[in-house]
Amino acid sequence: MSVYTTVTEEQLSAWLTNYSIGTLVGLKGIPAGIENTNYFVTTTRGRFVLTLFEKLSAHELPFYLNLMDHLAGAGIPSPRPISAQRGGFLGKLNGKPAALVSFLSGRDLTHPSERHCSEVGAMLARIHLAGQSYGGKMENPRGPKWWQSMVPELTPFLGAGDAALLKEEVRFQSLYRLEGLPRSAIHADLFRDNVLFERDRISGVIDFYFACTDVLLYDVAITVNDWCVGEKGALDAARAGALLEAYHRGRAFTAVERAAWPVMLRAGALRFWVSRLYDFYLPRPGELTHAKDPNHFRKILASHIGATHDLPKLVS
Repeated sequence: MSVYTTVTEEQLSAWLTNYSIGTLVGLKGIPAGIENTNYFVTTTRGRFVLTLFEKLSAHELPFYLNLMDHLAGAGIPSPRPISAQRGGFLGKLNGKPAALVSFLSGRDLTHPSERHCSEVGAMLARIHLAGQSYGGKMENPRGPKWWQSMVPELTPFLGAGDAALLKEEVRFQSLYRLEGLPRSAIHADLFRDNVLFERDRISGVIDFYFACTDVLLYDVAITVNDWCVGEKGALDAARAGALLEAYHRGRAFTAVERAAWPVMLRAGALRFWVSRLYDFYLPRPGELTHAKDPNHFRKILASHIGATHDLPKLVS
């Protein structure tokens, strides 16, 4: 959510005449994140978030915007896209596809507790259940095919040890077939900065622009890898247990998922190690941008390789 494309107040004021949300009062760039341009927008009728899509094309975006609308309609506290006067959620601003969504109050957490992790696990189960009735389909753009394609691009930047680890983990993941695992629409990026809290309760789930149709357990693994790890990359058993047990109460894990859990933890860590390596070594120019430390997910992956993890065994 960095600012790659500058939008002036004059440009936005003219663009907002396509919407019935009042006139512009304030505009502020959002510096966090790395994929899209985002602004906080205040009008005479409320607060919104403006996104200009830097990578995603106009034909891809209906999947994400319609998913957010579907989830909001199902009671999930996700941003609701704002329809233009002529219909449709997607517009064009400064040459980029653009959309407005509702602003959600709350703050993200830096140091989540077991209680917070339990809230996240329960919310993720709700998202997965609601996603099962969503008709849109989108192949994961950062799945195994992408990992494999990135290996030759990234290895020239890496030391021998990291290059060997990357190649071996991509090979390891290619050995597994995931057809038997439950699938539907997933968030695929439910990190701490994408969940908002008010008084220890979730008030918003944001940034669905990595969402796709994929394995539900993979989404759980991605979430655990951010919410439930320590500084050295190892899982915090108490926080991981709280998240997984709350998720299981909402949507029970299957026997196949139990067997696949260690592999999925590694897959979730690999996906974000590769992404961060790519953003670190092959960045795009832009205002207010920053690339996150790739070594964080390297440590998580290495920790998972050297450990054994199980899903909680609860009565469904």
